[in-house]
Amino acid sequence: MDKQHLRAVAALAAALFLTACSEAPKPAESKRADAPAKAEPPGPPEAVDGRTAFYEMYKPARAWATDLLPLTLTSGEVPGIKNEDGKAGMWTAVFVSPSRGEARFFVYAVADHGSDMKGISARGAQTWSGPTPQSRPFQITEFSINSDEAFKTASKTAGAWLKRHPGQKVSITLASTARFPGPVWYIMWGNRTSGYLAFVSATTGLAMK
Repeated sequence: MDKQHLRAVAALAAALFLTACSEAPKPAESKRADAPAKAEPPGPPEAVDGRTAFYEMYKPARAWATDLLPLTLTSGEVPGIKNEDGKAGMWTAVFVSPSRGEARFFVYAVADHGSDMKGISARGAQTWSGPTPQSRPFQITEFSINSDEAFKTASKTAGAWLKRHPGQKVSITLASTARFPGPVWYIMWGNRTSGYLAFVSATTGLAMK
């Protein structure tokens, strides 16, 4: 091997050595890439559908009375949370226990509101004298249609009225009375004297009259 060839080999070795030194930190970079991403902070609270809130309240209610039955589920408002499309910032459920002869209120809120804290709040039990034609408990298996689904159906029924009265507040209640064969969503825009009230079966999803 001549001197010129040796110089070329030495130059190549030196170049490879410098390249290896300059690339040495790469494993550390790959470790940083493999590190878990930082969790994003939770977004602002949003309104939820009735069934989501209902089952959150049903869990602690079952601890109160295993024979409980739902009586009503009603939407409410939390300042700063927009109720829309059949969803609400607060829901209140009333459960009854036939064996105890009692009723109990549970509230689910997506944010603190007055005496109601974010999450679930329970009220003390009250005497319940049993079903009446205006207020009857129902089976959970009859509750198949969610509030947002019922809202869509009700909005079609109320379409012409809503065009003439835009921007009306909406209240939503799930209840069972002697008027209908099962639980019904009562969706009202405005108030009882000058508003519009639509009925949607919570079992079939059909508009009722």
